[in-house]
Amino acid sequence: MSTEAEPPKVLVEEFARRVRGELVPLGKRFSYFSALPVAEEDLRQYLNDPLAAVSPAVTELLPNISILLAPFLEKGNGKSGEYISYERPAEGRQLFSVLHQLEDMTVLALSVKEIEVADYHYHFYAALAELTARHWPIEAQERFYRTIREELNAEVHGEVDEKSWHLKQALLRRQTNIRKETKLFREYARQAFEDTLTLYLHGTCCDIDVETGPRQMPSRYLRKRLELLISLFPPPEGYAVLPEHLKTR
Repeated sequence: MSTEAEPPKVLVEEFARRVRGELVPLGKRFSYFSALPVAEEDLRQYLNDPLAAVSPAVTELLPNISILLAPFLEKGNGKSGEYISYERPAEGRQLFSVLHQLEDMTVLALSVKEIEVADYHYHFYAALAELTARHWPIEAQERFYRTIREELNAEVHGEVDEKSWHLKQALLRRQTNIRKETKLFREYARQAFEDTLTLYLHGTCCDIDVETGPRQMPSRYLRKRLELLISLFPPPEGYAVLPEHLKTR
């Protein structure tokens, strides 16, 4: 995993093709390659621990994923894709995760330098949530959409994260019948699912706090969403999200 001869940056797609024969298996769906030397203890925090906490029901929905641990990730210039960079990108060009479909391989590149482990886990689980939303079964989708409609009917304020918050505001501004399944509704509901699943997966792995603020949805509604995800995607044996579930394990 030496990087001595590496150029300052290389396209994620190009790097993935180059190392696909050197990927190290990590269970049923995952494999990895590190573009920089990583200590065994750090590998556990970056890979083993967060993967062990993923619901088996989520894992079953995912494609085979090749994880690339990169020093930094950099935005393309519009004419090319994203880069793995060995130098810190300029302000405003740094990325923390990149999903890329390469023929028969789904690539997830993650930046590991100068980032807190908790933030790394957030971007890791956000990527898995995005992939899950591409493959979740119709029944699960309908149940989650039903919950979103109930929230809209009750005029529940707030959301789980920034992306779903902005899409919810757009829906409220631009659509009179906010529960009707339009493109706007589907975009919002899907992002709400991704943001909630990110929180659920992150909370299964780690002891995290939900940030409070004017955009945060009331806890009783967030809890209802988490309970739904627990029923759809039960956590692995020995893991829990809600405090009362921890006490019974």
